[in-house]
Amino acid sequence: MNVNSGKYPVYEKMGPDEEPYNIDEGWWDSILAEEHGAKTTQQSPALKTPAKAETNINWELVEGYHSRDEIISLRVNGYNRGGLLVQGEGIQGFVPVSHLVHLSLECDPEGQNISLKKYVGKDLELKVIECDPSQERVVLSERAALAGEGCRKRLFQSLSPGEIVCGTVTNVTDFGVFVELGGVEGLIHVSELSWGRVNHPRDILSVGQKIETQVLYISEQDEKVALSYKRQFHNPWSDILDNYQPGMVTTATITSLTRYGAFARIEQGIEGLIHISTINLKQHPVPGVPADNVTLDDILQPGQEVDVRILHIDVERRRLGLELMDYE
Repeated sequence: MNVNSGKYPVYEKMGPDEEPYNIDEGWWDSILAEEHGAKTTQQSPALKTPAKAETNINWELVEGYHSRDEIISLRVNGYNRGGLLVQGEGIQGFVPVSHLVHLSLECDPEGQNISLKKYVGKDLELKVIECDPSQERVVLSERAALAGEGCRKRLFQSLSPGEIVCGTVTNVTDFGVFVELGGVEGLIHVSELSWGRVNHPRDILSVGQKIETQVLYISEQDEKVALSYKRQFHNPWSDILDNYQPGMVTTATITSLTRYGAFARIEQGIEGLIHISTINLKQHPVPGVPADNVTLDDILQPGQEVDVRILHIDVERRRLGLELMDYE
């Protein structure tokens, strides 16, 4: 999927609490960052991202493989931390580790390095998933080849917005999660992972996990599929005012600490901020610590249950202000 061809368009709002997004698509750059430093066997010289003078790629041939969604067999002749370097007649490219079927992504870097080295000299059945002549880049997938030839076009024709589909998480980045749908890869933007606050996508989903997700947007021309994980679940912000009001005291669980306060969850998907300005640290004595030296870390820890007062509720922006109740 050519994720470097532009931004996902802003999709139509689906509720008063939703905000349109533009996606920072830095995935390929991070995946391919070490391609120039590829390790190879002595029999196989290093395969770099080819400069214009070096390239042996027949772009008409490669674009044909891509447009026909064809399965091809290529020889592995190198590797790096990001994946495998492959080559064949008129084609050379890169297979990210997340698109290898039998490679465990849970092993340590040294173990993964050993596993990748074992691929050198082997032939793999692959599909071209990105073909970008302007960058002289070809990216391939063993995982996509499992779905069979021609499945990408059929999948784009069969998918529709609002549909729930099954897939496998192939990559987790700072800005979202990529999901293999059976020949097409979709993106769950970080804003579509949870109704609550997300510290990092890896806290919600992990590579290799099989999930159900909702289709938000499809473009066969751009080969883009935008997905949502959170929309399968009830939006707790839609009826928060039925259960909570400013001034109410309730129990909350501390989820994280920051320099400006603590985040606390009052129920699944609803977190609020206890701002540091609302906490009188001197009123929370800590044994062995002078009152003037008490810090937020001294009195609160993630997982701790506390009583809080609700100060304000902003449903549209999904913001909740909390105040820590005094305790002994």
